[in-house]
Amino acid sequence: MTGSAPVFDFHARLAPHDGAAEALLTAMDAAGISRAAVSAGGLIGLERLAVQIVDGGRAEVTADNDRTYRQCSRSAGRLVPFFFADPVRDTESYRAAAGRFRGLEISPAVHGFRLDDPAVAVLVSIAAAARHPVYVVCLGRAGARTADLVGLARSFPGVTFVWGHCGHTGLDIAGLDEIAAVANIVAETSCALTVTAGLAVRRLGPARVLFGTEYPLQHPTVELTKAEALGLGRLDRYAVMWGNACRILTEGTTWPRS
Repeated sequence: MTGSAPVFDFHARLAPHDGAAEALLTAMDAAGISRAAVSAGGLIGLERLAVQIVDGGRAEVTADNDRTYRQCSRSAGRLVPFFFADPVRDTESYRAAAGRFRGLEISPAVHGFRLDDPAVAVLVSIAAAARHPVYVVCLGRAGARTADLVGLARSFPGVTFVWGHCGHTGLDIAGLDEIAAVANIVAETSCALTVTAGLAVRRLGPARVLFGTEYPLQHPTVELTKAEALGLGRLDRYAVMWGNACRILTEGTTWPRS
């Protein structure tokens, strides 16, 4: 399905047990995915997560970021670790560990914060100093909407923010319009509808779109099939599926000739 072109999954998760990295690598090999940016997964059950996405709420849980780092460190560079931070609890632990990680993830759905919370700004300041991108999935309520991410991104123009899942519904076309003028926000396509992913490429340009899978909740081949259905040209496909991730994570890569 992927042919000879490399694929970088910008959003996968590691389940909270030993062996999760091996399972992810096996799935990547089967799908033809070379590398993945990964965060801790399984902090709360899916039923509770579904309720908090709709109704709000905060889970008093802490990601095992040390486990994420250890498992990624045994992958020969294929798995790139992101620090999953709770703004209430994790500012100092992220500051201390930032040098070992390559990005930051924050989740209003899990930890129930607003994006204009001063503690979020502290985390993003640490990310800025570490040259980390910040991954966040917006929600449909005040304080965590795409408009709130836009405000945060404008306060930190030197930080790349990754708009996870192309918004919170899979069809957040209005959100695409909101982020279009904010150059330091890029869109990640896992779990979005094909039409939304296609509009992201057309409205933002291929340089601002990232391929992701949301493994293990989404099977990688589902997202790869969606990406193929976009009908991208060779250079645009390389950007979305590989080159943009390498650029944002300051990884060297050689772009193909046109």
